[in-house]
Amino acid sequence: MTDELLRQVRLLDPLAQTDRVADALIGADGTVRRIAPQIQEWPEHTQVRDCTGLVLGPGLVDLYSTVGEPGFEARETLHSMAEAAVAGGFTRVALLPSTHPAIDRPEQVDWMLAHCPADLPVAFHLWGALTQNLEGTTLVELAELATAGICGFSDGQPLNSAMLVRRILEYLHPVQTPIALWPCDRSLATKGVIREGVQALQTGLLENPVISETSALAALLEMVEALQTPVHIMRVSTARSVALIEAAKARGVPIAASVTWLHLLWDSEDLRSYNVNLRLDPPLGNPEDKAALIRGVETGVLDAIAVDHTPHTYEEKTVPFAEAPPGAIGLEFALPLLWQTFVESGRWSALDLWQKLSTAPLQILGIASTPLTEGQKAELTLFDPCQGWSAKSSVLKSRSFNTPYQDAALMGRAIKTWQPR
Repeated sequence: MTDELLRQVRLLDPLAQTDRVADALIGADGTVRRIAPQIQEWPEHTQVRDCTGLVLGPGLVDLYSTVGEPGFEARETLHSMAEAAVAGGFTRVALLPSTHPAIDRPEQVDWMLAHCPADLPVAFHLWGALTQNLEGTTLVELAELATAGICGFSDGQPLNSAMLVRRILEYLHPVQTPIALWPCDRSLATKGVIREGVQALQTGLLENPVISETSALAALLEMVEALQTPVHIMRVSTARSVALIEAAKARGVPIAASVTWLHLLWDSEDLRSYNVNLRLDPPLGNPEDKAALIRGVETGVLDAIAVDHTPHTYEEKTVPFAEAPPGAIGLEFALPLLWQTFVESGRWSALDLWQKLSTAPLQILGIASTPLTEGQKAELTLFDPCQGWSAKSSVLKSRSFNTPYQDAALMGRAIKTWQPR
């Protein structure tokens, strides 16, 4: 590996809130050797790259996604997921504990960390389970798992016992380890696959009411406010939830919140196609929900954008819409699709989008961001917003292809990532 001189690259630094064009000399080990308007001298054997029109920013970070290994390797292995992450510009991915066996014991944490690929520039973090086998009934040994190398605690699915949630918040209050919870009352959601409204009536799909999310969220916010244990709220999907979170933050409740990228781009109107790759959980919101989620990102009520990469095999998804397992892949799609939708349209600045995908999720995980300054080893992503590509199965790195963008002609592609070890 050699040093690289990136000439006239657009340099985004969310920490310094700067967006400028400069030359950047990046060492083979990821060290930012120099940043200047123009660099006239560089070490011998340096690879010089014309980066006019390209974007360089902190490495992207995904808050929560699902891998198949161990237990469901036909969907995704750790190596194929790492390749997909690199192809999408991600240098860190936090994995939910929904493996088989679940990540609910220190020995399973050890196994996962030992099997993470070391040959690719991406780091995996592990969410440790809150309940044994993710069954939502019996707590794991929280103190033991907290010291086993996890990034935080989450079952990655709803906990429908309010008493259990209270105990979790009480037990973990002194630990100060990130906790990610998904508010959803399954008894209200039943088997609904679309939010209630006109679109549900027109498609004939079974409704999942807004209150399945908001009733659970309201109860969670009450507990967090009373106990003052910080919580990250996952998968916010409704306008009413955004309003509840905004009001709670105004009262000083210690929460952060995220929305998945697909909920910012699609809504229930799109379910008229019955595309099984839009079968998500929580379901896509109605148009007014999507508009509120976008505003929530813009105002900071929603702190970060998550990918929630959820692979499924072709056979699993080749069923009627309501019977399809929820979820879609997204590591290779999130940055280019969000960039084209929000940055190219002028609605968001490049800095705003990059911050929601990099430094903000890193902060939620409790990991310090590295400033893009000379002498620092930095995680970096080089992105070409104008590179066209086709999302064919032969091009995608993920082992599964459950995406509404399969075979689509897309614009924007990550060129390279740096992840110093």
